Amino acid sequence: MPYDKKSELPDSVSDNLPSHAQEIFKEAYNSAWDEYKDPKDRDGNDSREEVAFKVAWSAVKQKYHKNDNGNWVKK
Repeated sequence: MPYDKKSELPDSVSDNLPSHAQEIFKEAYNSAWDEYKDPKDRDGNDSREEVAFKVAWSAVKQKYHKNDNGNWVKK
């Protein structure tokens, strides 16, 4: 299901990503949720939610990376 606010994001996202990265995640997730609603648009047997999570994390990784301390920081 799409997320209306950053406060609705799962703990795995909100506990690890900075605010801006959370916004990127939320927007990418919601976009992918809409784009891949039809199962024939998805690769393999991934659920709509799995695909949206993959897309969202990929979007975050375009702008952020984990530093040596394991913290997500802007590239």
